[in-house]
Amino acid sequence: MKGKLIEIRGKKLYVECYGSHDSPAVLYLHGGPGESCYDFSYHQSRRLEGRFRLIAIDQRGVCRSEAIKDDEVFGLDDLIEDCEALRNHLNIKKWSLIGHSFGGFLSLLYVSRYPHSINKVVFEGPTFDFELTARSLIRRTAKLLKKHGQPELHDRGLALADSNLPIRELTEKYMELSDELGENRMEIYRHNHSNPTDYYSFYSEEEWDEFYDKSEVHYNLLREEGEIFHSLLPTIKHVTNPMLLAIGKYDAATCEKHIEIFKKDAIDGKIHVFDHSGHTPHYEEADKFKEIVIAFLSPQ
Repeated sequence: MKGKLIEIRGKKLYVECYGSHDSPAVLYLHGGPGESCYDFSYHQSRRLEGRFRLIAIDQRGVCRSEAIKDDEVFGLDDLIEDCEALRNHLNIKKWSLIGHSFGGFLSLLYVSRYPHSINKVVFEGPTFDFELTARSLIRRTAKLLKKHGQPELHDRGLALADSNLPIRELTEKYMELSDELGENRMEIYRHNHSNPTDYYSFYSEEEWDEFYDKSEVHYNLLREEGEIFHSLLPTIKHVTNPMLLAIGKYDAATCEKHIEIFKKDAIDGKIHVFDHSGHTPHYEEADKFKEIVIAFLSPQ
């Protein structure tokens, strides 16, 4: 890992840079909220650094970045403004984006606000609407609970998915329900289990516990603010930058409604489906992901 702390807008962000400064610049935005760029760098940095100037960050307050203090004002806008300030700090005229999951939400917000700072956008398994994603994930969780011998929780999950609960409460109920899967929880997201991330190559279990304590503060503050619960689906039709929706065939996070609206509204949009992936093609089908990203983001 080639990471260092860079002070951006008064806060130290953990930033990794790969590849030549002469190559097209690409910023990776991780999901979560609060998941870190670690697994993307682990699988894709060596694959992409020969073609791009790849920049991957832990967002403000996340994992290896500086913690958000108790009395500190923090919200969704900070994550967008950090990206733009980092671009200027690195003297990059324009860059492209790869946004995974919640990072796709951030990427859509960023390109809609600063279209002239961005060339192209890859949305990998994005959520553009937390409510739609939560209901889809709950349905997937319910099926898995039935598969693993908990039929009563399956029925509860289906009822929850169709309920009229507010999105914040729905999100919390999803987290509680998914915890019932225990060691099988990652089946919600992952289809191909043959290419795992080694999380202990560079950090100990104790360090990861410390990192995710910081991330929990980041996530809780975003939930309390509530801006993440506003759907960005209506924003798609206003973006003129080239966009690629890169989704796993078995991903529940980017539900059918997301795909339908992207197909209908994206002015310059393409879709690629990874046939052997769930939510994370960047490591479930790492070589194929590399090929698709290089083909889409390379200058014509």
